[in-house]
Amino acid sequence: MSKSLITGGAGFIGSHVAKHCLNLGHEVVILDDLSGGFEDYIPQGAHFVKGSITDHALLAELFDKYEFDYVYHLAAYAAEGLSHFIRRFNYTNNLIGSVNLINESVKHKVKCFVFTSSIAVYGPGQLPMTEDMIPEPEDPYGVAKYAVEMDLKAAKHMWPNFNYVVFRPHNVYGENQNIGDKYRNVIGIFMNQIMQGKPLTVFGDGKQTRAFSYIDDVAIPIAHCVDNTKTYNEIFNIGADKPYSVNELIDVVARKFGVSPQISYLQARKEVMHAYSDHSKAHEFFKLEHPVSLEEGIGKMAEWAKNAGARESSEFGEIEVKENLPDSWKR
Repeated sequence: MSKSLITGGAGFIGSHVAKHCLNLGHEVVILDDLSGGFEDYIPQGAHFVKGSITDHALLAELFDKYEFDYVYHLAAYAAEGLSHFIRRFNYTNNLIGSVNLINESVKHKVKCFVFTSSIAVYGPGQLPMTEDMIPEPEDPYGVAKYAVEMDLKAAKHMWPNFNYVVFRPHNVYGENQNIGDKYRNVIGIFMNQIMQGKPLTVFGDGKQTRAFSYIDDVAIPIAHCVDNTKTYNEIFNIGADKPYSVNELIDVVARKFGVSPQISYLQARKEVMHAYSDHSKAHEFFKLEHPVSLEEGIGKMAEWAKNAGARESSEFGEIEVKENLPDSWKR
């Protein structure tokens, strides 16, 4: 039986990857500090350890105890826009924490290190985004993700038996998303606002476009990649192909909740206006099913959200730089 460590396994994407790894017969250990995840999202059958990837002593203990075959690294704080204002926190958690994991994986001869990066590494103006493009990230979150990708490549060069797979997912949504996080995951934010009877907040005019990706279209290939050694030491864009504007998204979400949306347009943030990627490479390496449509995926998530109920929006308590912070993010 393969032993797999899944960091961030109590979070959104991580909990789904954990479920699929269990279905593959893996013994799964989840490491999560519950800063963005929930213990009740952890699938039955997984071992749970509460802790942080920044705790290198704890990581050493876990690797010694379990002798992992695979590491699936999904722990991150993924708020691109907010990352400008929490730079130290961003690099500590998203870069240094990742390096701690890579160190232990090399020392314990892990068979494959699976890393969820982001299309945030590409930066603006490169459409459609393809894996052979030179990344030009424009926010600290994307910088941290690209730095980890480069570190994995350097580790492979230094230790040829070390293997990795990098996925660059984008705009993932679905069941188990933290809809109480007001800084990221626009679909969850909209659903939470609707259930609380609040207007939907949109930065700018709502014409910015994203290819919103249903969770199964992302989590299943991530879980399965370790069984296909052809994917080792490769980078894959993963997610939906068709972009939609935020305004089009609002129409679908509101319809699934049976409401006429009230929209509050706020000052635009400094963010990429259009973002979508090419997935030809992923289709070549994986037998991907036809992706779940936005209509179907939003419907599934809406039913889950109605049962889960609204969540009080959490505040990030340690903003490091307040200059140019959007008014709606100020406490």
